[in-house]
Amino acid sequence: MAEMKIYTVGGAVRDALLGLPVKDHDHVVVGATPDDMLRKGFRPVGKDFPVFLHPKTQEEYALARTERKTAPGYRGFVFHAAPDVTLEDDLVRRDLTINAIAQDEHGVLTDPFGGVDDIKNKVFRHVSDAFGEDPVRVLRLARFAARFGDFTVAPDTLALMCTMVANGEVDALVAERVWQEVAKGLMEAQPSRMLTVLQDCGALARILPELGVNEHLLQVIDRAAGEGLELCVRFAVLMLAVPVAQINALSERLRVPNDCRELAVMAAREQAAIANALALTAEDLVRLCERCDGLRKPQRFVQLLQAVECDARARQEREFPQSAWLQAMLAAVRGVDAGALALACAHEPKKIPAVIHAARVAAVSNVISSREVP
Repeated sequence: MAEMKIYTVGGAVRDALLGLPVKDHDHVVVGATPDDMLRKGFRPVGKDFPVFLHPKTQEEYALARTERKTAPGYRGFVFHAAPDVTLEDDLVRRDLTINAIAQDEHGVLTDPFGGVDDIKNKVFRHVSDAFGEDPVRVLRLARFAARFGDFTVAPDTLALMCTMVANGEVDALVAERVWQEVAKGLMEAQPSRMLTVLQDCGALARILPELGVNEHLLQVIDRAAGEGLELCVRFAVLMLAVPVAQINALSERLRVPNDCRELAVMAAREQAAIANALALTAEDLVRLCERCDGLRKPQRFVQLLQAVECDARARQEREFPQSAWLQAMLAAVRGVDAGALALACAHEPKKIPAVIHAARVAAVSNVISSREVP
């Protein structure tokens, strides 16, 4: 009977070799059955193949497995986990050589596919032709490019990705998974790399056909990352040049979360008004605040300004006084006691909206007259 051995694999080994903090540890178990794991107190959690949680650390331990492609898309696989599956059998099915390195309890590395050298040379290289069977790997590699900005894609790996796109594998991706990977890539240090890798292999036109990539977009999305902006703001920045109807269609297709969708639509719709804010009348400023629901959602109004400012400053490397100006206007609008005005007009309820609006315009007018326009 095979001896049970446990190895740390994947990102934990890769990141340690890169000198980066290790966040999560994944493990592969060779020479064991599910019953062996249960006897040791592990808790099963895997649906598609046997994965267990350590009884103390709660880290994941997966039985060594092989897999066979049976249908298009990333769900079309049959998995086989048994004590006779070797460590190399398991590693050969992984995506990139830098993720196909294992380390035993003594720190000894098993690196059958040259992952250590590829880490040293900063190269993304697929382990085997099995890469071409899972279209999610195209997205994952692009996301890794956004995280490890100084790595390049090996020519044969890029060629394989192009073939996958041409063969329609990418078209079989499930919408939620596309958004999941794109969102993660947007939150990396250099999201422009994700876009360029997807564009280079032809996948961008399949998953985000509404997006037109140019130097400005690449610059501004990296600026948003450099400023540590939230996901919904980064998505809004990405969508600023996309027509509102197409943003809605894209968001519907990929099932983009509502906060991201709403902010992106608002930013695309209002960017011209925000850019021209210093010239707007008090009436226009109040209507802008009301239209953007800034009274109920002031934090989202700030995010809206962040997205437009990020784009504007990427175009003209200088201050964007419109943000502070509009926040001051919103503060004046929100300072109006709508409840008291409504109470005073209780005998003529139809007049309440107009009275409140007029009071907000007056409040903004007072701020404009008391402040010097930037």
